[in-house]
Amino acid sequence: MLHRPPEITVISPVYMSEQSVPELVDRVRQAVERVTNDYEIILVEDGSPDNSWRSIELACRQDRRVKGIRLSRNFGQHYATTAGLTAAGGKYVVVLDCDLQDDPMYIPDLYRAAQRGFDIVYTRKRRRRHPRVKNLFGWLFHTLFNVLVGSKPLRTESVIGNYSLLSRRVVDAWLSFKEYHRNYLGILRRLGFDAAYIDIEHRERPYGKSSYTASKLIRFAVDIITSESDRLLYLSIGIGLGLVAISFAAVVYIVIAYFVHGFREGWASVFVLILTSTGAILTSLGITGVYIGKIFEQTKDRPLFLVRDRLNFLDDAPAEAKPVSREPERHRAVENV
Repeated sequence: MLHRPPEITVISPVYMSEQSVPELVDRVRQAVERVTNDYEIILVEDGSPDNSWRSIELACRQDRRVKGIRLSRNFGQHYATTAGLTAAGGKYVVVLDCDLQDDPMYIPDLYRAAQRGFDIVYTRKRRRRHPRVKNLFGWLFHTLFNVLVGSKPLRTESVIGNYSLLSRRVVDAWLSFKEYHRNYLGILRRLGFDAAYIDIEHRERPYGKSSYTASKLIRFAVDIITSESDRLLYLSIGIGLGLVAISFAAVVYIVIAYFVHGFREGWASVFVLILTSTGAILTSLGITGVYIGKIFEQTKDRPLFLVRDRLNFLDDAPAEAKPVSREPERHRAVENV
């Protein structure tokens, strides 16, 4: 029997959000039903240490249109998003964080924008409801990213988040990208489809706190920049050539000074030169090592994520009868393309 795909699929990666899942499902349901009753909600539990999966199980038992995916461990938000996109069957797919800071009430606005012919509809926050330090870090990251990427279509803004709507062909195109190190918005920007923007209010987080620590944010920023641009390698070359030029100029000055008025030897200038050169060498090696590490990870050809459990999918047992755990299933981002 053939099953008609739903009109809208809403995907939400879930981590440390056992309290927000029931409210998220209710608010998504209310918003989507203003457009259509033909929809599905896919909640992807990303190895959360709390009881988020229990909350998802309960939501799946209450409504067959709510579907759950439980990953075997914590892979990260963008891999959980990949798992959701791989399983999504809707004509349009909405990606939404689970923390309720992005209000589901804007889903009808996203859908109406898509009906005007846009394949991607981004949301643009009027004001980011994050701590000042995090907002400052976000602004610095996006500024540096735009400088290093250079290409205008790839540039981004700190007020644009993952909350977005994609057409079916954008989902299929997104899944065709095979990068191991991936960023949801980074891949979207590379697709080149027509995009629209709607302005939204960013809400205060009602439950818990963000799992992104300062160290995680820094590592994530380095990962995105090195995944999207190779300009850091050219920058390290520029630093090296600059130091060579400075050293050559210093040699010329020392020779001239020696014959004109003599030159007093000193350890300070040598010490500074050694430190500068050593720092530049180590920085260049570090940058090169990051890129080599990414190549190493890519060549392993490992699955992007592993699924431990699925609930309410057509090829699975009913949610009430399905066991809580089983052997992991292998999935790749391109399986459904």
